[in-house]
Amino acid sequence: MYNLIIMKDGNINTSTLKHPHTLPGPVIHGFFLIGVFSAVAFRIIIVLQHLEPSWVRPVWYAGVIGYIFFFLYRYHISKKRKKAVRDYDLIEKLKTNACLSDDDRDIVIYLLSSIMKSMEDLNYYIIFILSILAIAADIAISALK
Repeated sequence: MYNLIIMKDGNINTSTLKHPHTLPGPVIHGFFLIGVFSAVAFRIIIVLQHLEPSWVRPVWYAGVIGYIFFFLYRYHISKKRKKAVRDYDLIEKLKTNACLSDDDRDIVIYLLSSIMKSMEDLNYYIIFILSILAIAADIAISALK
């Protein structure tokens, strides 16, 4: 990932670090769709129990496998962001009001761009709405029996 060189004086030579970058839009959207698919799969299980119980197990597996890929992706993004902050010592530089180098500014731009491109807030919203709908569907179907 990064080539880290610590100088004799203990400082990090950031000029040798490979700058992280945000992923292309289609990758971001693809993982977002995997996350939504998995969220739908888990919430539809409650309905499938009433309508077609034989589908519960395959849909559960599909949801789990989707979440495995989705959360590995999110884990990778989180680790990449934390590594960039740590490698460039950004928190300490900001606390001490130190001047940011061009490399530091590039990393801050990467971090902020990564946050802005992330669709996690929309994912949370969709999961919230699907959860409410799943509960309502279960109550309605149970009441009709």
